[in-house]
Formats: sequence, structure tokens, C-alpha cells
Amino acid sequence: MSERPQYEKYEKDEEKGEKEEEKQSEEKQEKNWEEKWRRDPLGTAVWAIILIWAGLVWLVESMGLLGRVRILESRLEAWPVILIGVGIILLLEIVVRLLVPAYRRPVGGTLVLAIILAGVGLGSLFDMSKAWPVVLIAIGVALLLRGLFRF
Repeated sequence: MSERPQYEKYEKDEEKGEKEEEKQSEEKQEKNWEEKWRRDPLGTAVWAIILIWAGLVWLVESMGLLGRVRILESRLEAWPVILIGVGIILLLEIVVRLLVPAYRRPVGGTLVLAIILAGVGLGSLFDMSKAWPVVLIAIGVALLLRGLFRF
């Protein structure tokens, strides 16, 4: 009979230990998430710049200034200009991530996204039949470089 209360006590202690471990694990994940955002201000800055860019382009369009600019017989519209700008901003983020060791992390996905966005924007301004092959070539080159240099 004396073994049973000890066994129950052992189970209760084990449950307490598991609950404490779960709590510590959750606290650790929250700290890691906060630390990640503190350590990577570049991502936050990039999103802020993208929003500012989009706002500026729409402001210029609402003032009627964007429609006055012509490129190869076509008028500029807001969406293609925004997409091209976002692609360029993302490419600049990649350059910073590759050059500054404190911000280094994998950039392959961002590179592909930047090329696609810039390609869609350019395709809206120019003939789409010529833009998409260039986009596909650029994505292929990006994947090849990623495989060779592991960035």
C-alpha cells in the first residue's frame, strides 16, 4: 500500500514538470520571435519602403502626372510602376543581405519574387511576349547561382 501513494506523487510531479517545460518552451519561442524581429530590422525597413513607394506612385497618378509620361507609345499606369519598384527594392534588399554579414540569410526566394514582380511590371509596359521569356531566363539564372554559390 505504501507504493501506491508514492506512485501517485511521482505522476503529479511528472505532470508539473511537463507543464513547466511547456511554459518555458512557449516563453522561449516568444523570445526567439521578438529577437528575430529585433535582429532583422532590414525586413521591416524594406516593407516600409515598399509601402512608401506604392503611396508615392498612387499620389503621382492621382495628381495626373503619371499619365503624362510615355514609354514607347504607351502611358504609364500605377500598377506596373509599383511592381517594377517593388522588384527593384527587393533586389536592393538582396544586395544588402549579401554584403552585410549581420543581415545575411537565404535570399533565393526573395530573388525569384523580385524578378517575377519586376517582369510582370515590365510586361505591362512592353510587349508581354518578350517579357516572359526574359523573366524565365532570369529565374533560371537565379536558381543556378543559388545552387552554385549557396546564397
